[in-house]
Amino acid sequence: MNYNLMHKNTLVASVVISEHTGTIEKINEVYNPPHLPIGTASITRRDGERLDLARLNNWWCGRAIPASRDGFEGILIKLGQISNSSLALRCYGLSLSDHYWASPEGSSLKWNEINFFQNEFSKDIGEILFGKEIISQDDVDMMSPDNTSDGWLKKKWIISNGKRLLMKGGSGDYQQEPLNEVIACEIMRRLDIEHVPYHVIFDEGYPYSLCETFVTTDTELVPAWRIFNHKPKGNSDSELTHLLKCCEALGIPNVKDGINKLITLDYIIANSDRHYNNFGFVRNPDTLEWYGPAPVYDSGTSLWHNTQYIYRPPRGRERDAKPFKKTHTEQLKLVDNLNWFDAGMLKGLDEACINIFARSEFISRERRKAIAGVIHERTQHVATLKVMLNRKHSQDAPKR
Repeated sequence: MNYNLMHKNTLVASVVISEHTGTIEKINEVYNPPHLPIGTASITRRDGERLDLARLNNWWCGRAIPASRDGFEGILIKLGQISNSSLALRCYGLSLSDHYWASPEGSSLKWNEINFFQNEFSKDIGEILFGKEIISQDDVDMMSPDNTSDGWLKKKWIISNGKRLLMKGGSGDYQQEPLNEVIACEIMRRLDIEHVPYHVIFDEGYPYSLCETFVTTDTELVPAWRIFNHKPKGNSDSELTHLLKCCEALGIPNVKDGINKLITLDYIIANSDRHYNNFGFVRNPDTLEWYGPAPVYDSGTSLWHNTQYIYRPPRGRERDAKPFKKTHTEQLKLVDNLNWFDAGMLKGLDEACINIFARSEFISRERRKAIAGVIHERTQHVATLKVMLNRKHSQDAPKR
């Protein structure tokens, strides 16, 4: 079936999308190249820059709930959907992260009338993802941003007092991810790092994090992975160098400063899952003006959330890091400015972390103290690195 790929009210391209699988089968015509999703064009010496079907499909299918979501395959079968992309198509691909959507050719649908920022949406899919049984497919309203929510943890969107809030659970024996989000926020608040505020609620004893979408009708999130694919990576370029070059080519401001802070935070909390879709950049969907790095979000997969042992380098195995290096120690070496880091603002952080963890019955007193102790060690290491960096900059400065 023919669909118009839309960016809010801007007609971007005409495509053919399979009603059965939800995948894009053909590109009919491109009408507004500047509004194409970042990273969907291929560049060749012969043809220059042109929209690539495989890249476009990768972007489109990447908007759907990942197949790795626990129990999701069974939910698809119960809903009568063949794939996660076919489910996403049931809400026209609309999300609460950006303003792209697919309008059936010839329809009278308008973005202002159906987008999830300004209009109510169904709770059905969210409740099903949280375990509600499906009595009949015909009774399920699939017009929901839950169809396009990323990540493997249990989550759903809700509306409370007019605000769009993402509710997300934990995993494993410790159910720790929601509490980790609050601890990360406490660190960022003290260090004046722009971030998405999280708080925790409990339902039947289980913790869930709540955060409001930071995207508005006038802004949108572009994940770093899309930016990374804006241009081919040079063989001699590191991951970080390539990302910085792509950001420079697009005109995104304040990138290195934002990445310095992100890497430092992830070192302190030993974040093991800061992949390229867990950070990004903000732009205006109408003018395409870039505002800079997005506020930091999605920091729950950290603080040894899924292991019994709290490793303390170099005495134990170091936690894996993403996206630029394999370990946090190596990744921290990429930070070239720590003048913004004030260790004094983190005084009493260990006690604050213990008090946050104490709200959950899944985290023992010993575990709380162990994690808080390692956080303290890592913040002290950053403070030491700041002194070393400033000394190096002073030595490298030209003599007058």
